Amino acid sequence: MDALPSGFFAKRSILCECTSSSFAAGNIIALQFAWSGPAPRGGQFFLIKPWRSGVFLARPLSVAGWEPRGGPEDGGILRFLAARRGRGTWELADLRAGEEAELSGPLGKPFEAASFPKGPLALVGGGIGIAPLLALAVELGSRPFDFYAGFRSTSFGLESLKARSLAIATEDGCEGLKGRIPDFFSPQGYEAVFACGPLPLLRAVGDACIAGGIPCFLSMEKHMACGVGACLGCTVKTTGGNKRCCADGPVFRAEEIIFDD
Repeated sequence: MDALPSGFFAKRSILCECTSSSFAAGNIIALQFAWSGPAPRGGQFFLIKPWRSGVFLARPLSVAGWEPRGGPEDGGILRFLAARRGRGTWELADLRAGEEAELSGPLGKPFEAASFPKGPLALVGGGIGIAPLLALAVELGSRPFDFYAGFRSTSFGLESLKARSLAIATEDGCEGLKGRIPDFFSPQGYEAVFACGPLPLLRAVGDACIAGGIPCFLSMEKHMACGVGACLGCTVKTTGGNKRCCADGPVFRAEEIIFDD
């Protein structure tokens, strides 16, 4: 039997109280939990399962925000955005303030924006893919960045964003520019680009950055089971072979990813 990944047993679930649950827009759920474990970073995710769940596997959700209460030992409030799609996310949508859920995390590798100390950054998100970028935006503090957000229709989750500029595109044209973010985005002038969203968006943004010689980091989305790399159920094709989205990612350099035609 292969050895389990380092830290496997350290990622045990913590039973946490849901402090807020609401619909942000359409089928998008905004959730908050009181968290007493390690502080997360933008790009990382948690496995979440309501205590009164009827599903076997927890659902992976990217951290959309983290508000520490005080010191490192004081915990804080975790924020998430989720799209209500299947039974697991329907259960999350049914959570009410005061109810409990099992949370495991933070998992995965974060965005490493601090490795680019000069020049403005671009954060590019599509739909629910804006979630990890919102967490990254808070980490950037006063660092200049532009935020590009694409939606099918109405925008969500951008209320507290403090970007140098915000570009919104909607496919139906009800808000902002009509079309998709890759139609309007250029990586020129940025120190680095960080993106998350549907595969066509990631591919288009990644290709544009590679062509322009701009460092680009993509947060990939895959169905997950264990969340720590033990089950090999969330592989991503890369130039270095198949890698685990949960443990080797979810953040990868754009030039690593092999997109299926």
